[in-house]
Amino acid sequence: MKKAIIAMSGGVDSSVAAYFMKEKGFECIGATMKLYDNEDIGVDREKTCCSLDDIEDARAVARRLGMPYYVFNFRDEFEQKVINKFIKTYEQGGTPNPCIDCNRYLKFEKLHQRMYELGYDYVVTGHYADVEEKNGRFYLKKGLDETKDQSYVLYSLTQEQLAHTMFPLGRYSKSEIREIAQREGFINAKKRDSQDICFVPDGDYAKFIREHTGNDYRKGDFVDKNGNVLGTHSGIINYTIGQRKGLGVAVGHPVYVCSKDLDKNTVTLGSNADLMCSRLEAEDFNWIYEKPDDTITCKAKTRYNMKEVPCTARCEGDRVIVEFPEPVRAVTSGQAVVLYDGDYVIGGGTIV
Repeated sequence: MKKAIIAMSGGVDSSVAAYFMKEKGFECIGATMKLYDNEDIGVDREKTCCSLDDIEDARAVARRLGMPYYVFNFRDEFEQKVINKFIKTYEQGGTPNPCIDCNRYLKFEKLHQRMYELGYDYVVTGHYADVEEKNGRFYLKKGLDETKDQSYVLYSLTQEQLAHTMFPLGRYSKSEIREIAQREGFINAKKRDSQDICFVPDGDYAKFIREHTGNDYRKGDFVDKNGNVLGTHSGIINYTIGQRKGLGVAVGHPVYVCSKDLDKNTVTLGSNADLMCSRLEAEDFNWIYEKPDDTITCKAKTRYNMKEVPCTARCEGDRVIVEFPEPVRAVTSGQAVVLYDGDYVIGGGTIV
């Protein structure tokens, strides 16, 4: 009998994933990754991913399914690989995507390591994506429900990891998953989806960084592209490329954050047209099945919530150059660019 570790966040998706695997006859255990204490992120009791409340919900579902259930303490790894990188990227002027790092270093590195140690065959998650095998190669596919597809945050998966990962929700819609959870009497059937960044429950990233580091990020000048001073910013970590709200600058027309200069401690504001970009470079690139020798024509996403757009991609040393026939808005350092061939993920990397 095949054995699977079900990564259970306490939400409805991973709960139904566990149900599907039990129905398929797998020997299963439920596992929640303990990533932080609520006090670590400045809240007492908050419905955030992997909080104490979620652990109890996951435990209740595992008990209902007759599965052993464990909590794995990965707090140190989460602090080092996710939170510290999140802070460092903001301090260096970028905008991080910690969900990608959590998937990469926790779910599909630490949890796979635990899978091997326990003698199990698969790690199973509630992601809306799919794995397909063809002639001994493994391919990452988009989820059938386009509104929930999570392939963008999974681009770092290796062939070895894909061979031992299952996404049973990939061919379902969110509404179907909720119906199954309700039918099975799961405690979390109507539970709201967790927000993207679990350790910043109020959405105030700059406040979290200041409290976590104890650092004060000094004020500086808002400038236009000619260097003219437009106002005063409250610290570079407070801004991301494309931002319009919360700038506190009145110039008679809409302005957006277009770039940041760490050396001068300035934030450059401009028009929407100034945000358009025809070329980007990416590093730390992962090719799902093979690195191309020549320029390829494909599609790309530079943010999670955007439709893929046509592009070309080629390798230059350790970097990948992506070019767009039609300019793309607000390409941002620290975010990911993910390449697609139809429903298949080709690979992805971090925008520099």
